[in-house]
Amino acid sequence: MAADRHSDGVPPEGVTGADRFRVALGGCPRRRVLRLTLDAWVRTFFGGSAMVTILVLGLIMVFLFREGAGFLPEHHRSLTLYRRTGQEFVDAIRAPLADHQALNRYLGRVRASEVEGLRAAGMGEPDVREAMAAFDEFAARFRGAGQLLRDFADEAGGMALATRNASQAGETVDFVRGATALRALLPQAGVVLREFRETVEAVCAAAPAPRCDGSRRPWARFREMVGRLGASVSGAHERAMAWDPDRRVPIGESLAAFFWGRRWVTNSEWHDRYGLLPLLGGSFCISVVAIAIAVPFSVAAAIFVSQFASAAERNIVKPAIEFIAAIPSIVLGFFGITVLGSGIQWLSQQPWMSWVPFFPVSERLNILTAGLMLALMASPTIFTLAEDALDRVPRAFAEGSLALGATRLQTVIRMVVPAALSGIVAAILLGFGRVVGETMVVLLVAGNRLEIPDITLGMGVLFQPAHTMTGIIAQELGEVPRGGLHYRALFMVGVTLFALVLAINYAAERVVRRFRPARH
Repeated sequence: MAADRHSDGVPPEGVTGADRFRVALGGCPRRRVLRLTLDAWVRTFFGGSAMVTILVLGLIMVFLFREGAGFLPEHHRSLTLYRRTGQEFVDAIRAPLADHQALNRYLGRVRASEVEGLRAAGMGEPDVREAMAAFDEFAARFRGAGQLLRDFADEAGGMALATRNASQAGETVDFVRGATALRALLPQAGVVLREFRETVEAVCAAAPAPRCDGSRRPWARFREMVGRLGASVSGAHERAMAWDPDRRVPIGESLAAFFWGRRWVTNSEWHDRYGLLPLLGGSFCISVVAIAIAVPFSVAAAIFVSQFASAAERNIVKPAIEFIAAIPSIVLGFFGITVLGSGIQWLSQQPWMSWVPFFPVSERLNILTAGLMLALMASPTIFTLAEDALDRVPRAFAEGSLALGATRLQTVIRMVVPAALSGIVAAILLGFGRVVGETMVVLLVAGNRLEIPDITLGMGVLFQPAHTMTGIIAQELGEVPRGGLHYRALFMVGVTLFALVLAINYAAERVVRRFRPARH
């Protein structure tokens, strides 16, 4: 009877009131109720943690884009003032001086190649100095060729700067009067520019001939750059004549000045410039070098450890590579400065290495040194994830291939690696993220020169200093006043970096889906 009453949902005698209540609701035992309650709490905890993570990510994105968006109107006002005060006119005339300065720096490289060639020919230091006397005299005349244009640009710049300072001080400024005074300088500007070009051509016509075969290529490039300087002089006069202080600065022009600007100049008495190309070019070159070096070695090491190594070899190689990830980035930066950079420079100066193009290296801290250090930092990430992807390939794939008569190498290349390709691609992308986001090493090792890497040098671009987007943020953000144009420009760099990484990750996800096996 008791059994019948229990089966009908009536609680047996001797149970508590709470038990009768649970049985009345459905007959659930106490243990099941507790288990469901614990599962609910665990689910709530992990779900809440995920929501907190999403919320923090959303706040970061809102803050980043809010500060970055404030850059656009302020930059637009800065460019409008730059045009109205006549600074744009002065910079148009001054543009050939920047090219002339670049040529002066390149002459230092030409001289270094001449000196190395003479030393390789067996000349002593006194004979080398005597042989280079004509070159040094030519270099001094070439440096002095821009003095007249420089004096004229400084005079016109003083007029434009006085107008800008008065405007920023809140004084009433007659922009029309200032523009009229600058336009009156146009005829003199044409004369000064023409004399500058003629002086440069006359000096270069009397340049000494190359004294060794190793300097013929730098000399040819120097003469090519001098030819481009002549075209720059003609374009400078045309831009000065086209200057119109009343022409409105479109928003698109303001954006183009940031994304396609070739100079990053801050805290200047003249005009601050926020051009992204030097930072973008440096980040791209360093990242390409790092990935090109890290991927082959890391993936090859993962294949070796996963498919070929014995237990003893695996216990040595795997911890050694993964230990690199535990080394602080500041220590790797010191290593790059004192050992790697100095070692490459010393090696390039050895006579038996003179056959290598672009040796000797004049800059110890450069793109190659930074790329090598970042490749070392990215290797543990790529290696570990690629090895995990290879280990997840079912053993039946390899065993079936071996049973059909394939060699171990053929099985790995044609069966195991393609099956793990999506995981290997993901490993490479995470390694690329480590490279792009790294700050301390590039800040110490890359050289931090705010110029666009000259890719026309071919492999010689690897030995140029460069700056990166992450490096400029770390270097300057702590020193700028909050809310200013410089402050917002750095956030705009951060927004650009965020967008680039997001686009790369999206493209990578599409690639991973392309190689991921379909689910049935």
